[in-house]
Amino acid sequence: MSDTELLKKVSELPENLKEEVDNFIDFLLQKHGEADSEKKPLQFGMMKGTFVMSDDFDEPLDDFKEYM
Repeated sequence: MSDTELLKKVSELPENLKEEVDNFIDFLLQKHGEADSEKKPLQFGMMKGTFVMSDDFDEPLDDFKEYM
């Protein structure tokens, strides 16, 4: 649909519906802006220091001793 066709359709609407179209366009623009901000890549190493692993992380678990 071209801009001209869309503009023609909107111009034929009553005033109250034009306001709804305007509100919906604002909603779509805001939604599109939020989607773009979510797609920003995370910075490498930004979670460093957040996770703490125990010193015996690589040690075998007691629950699996019978299988080893």
